[in-house]
Amino acid sequence: MTLAEIAEVAGGSVADPADAGLVVSGEAYLDSRTPVPGGLFVAIAGERVDGHDYAAGAHAVLGSRPTVAPTVVVEDPVAALGLLARELLGRLDATLIALTGSQGKTGTKDYLAGALAAVAGADAVVATAANNNNELGVPLTVLRARRETRYVVVEMGARGVGHIAYLCRIAPPRVAAVINVGTAHIGEFGSREAIAVAKGEIVEALPDGAAGGVAVLNADDPLTAAMAERTAARVLTFGERGALSWRDLTLDALGRPSFTLVLDQGAEGAEGTARLEQAVTLRQPGAHQVANAAAAAALAVGAGVPFAAFARALGDVAPASRWRMEVTERPDGLVVVNDAYNANPESMRAALEALVAIGAGSGRRTVAVLGEMKELGASHEEGHRAVGAAAVALGVDVVLVVGEAARGIADGAAQAPAQESADGSTGGPEVATAVGHDAALEWLRQNAGPEDVVLVKASRGARLERIAAALLAPADLGKNLGQEGSTT
Repeated sequence: MTLAEIAEVAGGSVADPADAGLVVSGEAYLDSRTPVPGGLFVAIAGERVDGHDYAAGAHAVLGSRPTVAPTVVVEDPVAALGLLARELLGRLDATLIALTGSQGKTGTKDYLAGALAAVAGADAVVATAANNNNELGVPLTVLRARRETRYVVVEMGARGVGHIAYLCRIAPPRVAAVINVGTAHIGEFGSREAIAVAKGEIVEALPDGAAGGVAVLNADDPLTAAMAERTAARVLTFGERGALSWRDLTLDALGRPSFTLVLDQGAEGAEGTARLEQAVTLRQPGAHQVANAAAAAALAVGAGVPFAAFARALGDVAPASRWRMEVTERPDGLVVVNDAYNANPESMRAALEALVAIGAGSGRRTVAVLGEMKELGASHEEGHRAVGAAAVALGVDVVLVVGEAARGIADGAAQAPAQESADGSTGGPEVATAVGHDAALEWLRQNAGPEDVVLVKASRGARLERIAAALLAPADLGKNLGQEGSTT
């Protein structure tokens, strides 16, 4: 598009009329340190940094005032970015697939994008990078699409009611999923019911079934399943009770699941009458990955992708987002599971279950290094205590809690009822606390060894990935394959 065309779509003007014919052929981007040749730098004036001051070297700029580079001036660059994305989608022959959920949406998105690329070709798929799922990330994802793009996979997040509805106006989906309704961000919403109101906006934005709209809903989550009443689209369910389900689940020594994926085409929401089955083995550990893979398969089926081909491709999907159940074995035998990207009570329990499965399968002692879960609001203390109690109930051997804000995990573990072990004895895990990263790492260096598997998990703000990286650094005899104080 020329700057004149961009200005027309975005409701702005070209700062210097001599630049009106300049063509933008590259992606839109936000970071001036990594300019895109032929791209469009979106300059945003923030509280501490003003992007307009960093426009030098940009091919073209979308901003709220003129810059040293050719600039389209608009009232609101963020809103203008959304208008450009909506315009581009109208020019493409691509299926937009959107998904949201309290946890698992990034994992589902990665399975969907990876397997679609294997089936349709890498150039045919554009997907959200990491979890760039807000009013900036969604249009930036769309604006990476090109003429050859067949599928645009968009993850959508919400901080309040109305957010997903806005994102769907930017990127109207034809197929959309709600993975689940949990307690992530409950501090902002106030209740799971309020979260469900916000998440369900994604299926309300779908076209009706006659126009090809498909809503993919979790049959095992009542708040999600109830969203079928909020859409005119065809409903396709996934889960243990869904039209797309699984059976014969087993885990290997590193907790990686093998199972049979089942599409019951005679179930409500599924087309056809045959029952289709396909064996799948995933590369990421954790039984919770199965539901993510099933949700991805349901989205693919809803978009018209052949079930068997997609299900086979799931087994070849490598993890695409960092710090999500990354399993690394040090040369000395210590296994580190880095799941430090984010956390809430539900994802904490899923990670602990995966840790225990790896321990049982490999004969290793299990060590859970856990930090604060943010955005729980009034449920902060209760949520952390519940995680500690879950560690006891699941049989984790050692719990190391990092940071004062996460102390409730230690309290919950200490106060939980003792569990009976296989030999008939009763007891709970060893519980230790560390004030900060350095203290936690020192404790691990002194107490964790080749016969252990260490899980590292917390909300992103706790930055526990530093602990995982340090455990795998050369000083700790390791290599990665795929704050301070004392401990008590």
